[in-house]
Order: sequence, then structure tokens, then C-alpha cells
Amino acid sequence: MPAADKTAPDKLSIVVFSGDFDKIHYALVMAAAAVASNTPVTLFFTMWAGRALERDQAWRRLKCSDGSGAADLDAQFQSRNVADFETLLEACVALGVTFMVCEMGLKALGMDPDDLRPDVPVAKGGVVTFLADASKDGAMVFV
Repeated sequence: MPAADKTAPDKLSIVVFSGDFDKIHYALVMAAAAVASNTPVTLFFTMWAGRALERDQAWRRLKCSDGSGAADLDAQFQSRNVADFETLLEACVALGVTFMVCEMGLKALGMDPDDLRPDVPVAKGGVVTFLADASKDGAMVFV
């Protein structure tokens, strides 16, 4: 099919499940790019990925998929002029990405919803809320 015949989804819904920093970082990259291209985005953080939205930059304690540390990789990104975690998170918030945190995921990890970052507006809900937010003409990605 020629590229001109392709149409973009009318919404991007991303399930952020992995607790690996590099995967969470890339979910933010996808969200920022999509919303900057006028595609609405919802990021649904569940299970270990929820740790990335804890207060006091708790994401710095996460590991990457290769076992290295999040803070080290983020510093490498900065030194190479690649958007770092905080820049991407701030951009997603500023551009209107919808952030959801799964209530079940919080309970499963013993996380208190009050321990989430106050600078990220979070819509609480569960899988049903996330699925109701998705679009039948949208795309869904699992990270």
C-alpha cells in the first residue's frame, strides 16, 4: 500500500507495563511525538511502570532492560542531546497527554496513590476506564 493511502490513527493508547526505564522512556518518546503531531494520547501506567510516576524522581532508581541504571542512561541521553526523562515527561504534560495510573497496579505493588508526582495530572481508573478512553479508530501499544 503506498504511503499516501495510509491514514494515521485518530488516537494513540499506550499501556506502559514494563518497569524498565528504557522502555518507559520510549513510551514517553512515542507519546510526545504523537501528541506533537496532533494525535491525542493516553498513557496507562500499570504494575512496575507506575514506579516511574512516584514522587521525588523515583524513576532514577529504576533499572534498564540490560540491567544498567536509569540515572546513568538518562545522563547519557542528556550528553548526546537526546531528550531526558524529565524533559519528555514535562513535554507530555504540557502538550496534554492523558496520564492514567491503574488502581489495581497500585494496589498490587502496595503503592499509595498519594505518593504519585503532583506535577503530573493523573486520572485514576482501571482497565475498564482505559478501554473506554480508547478509540475504535485508534492504535493501542503495549510497552
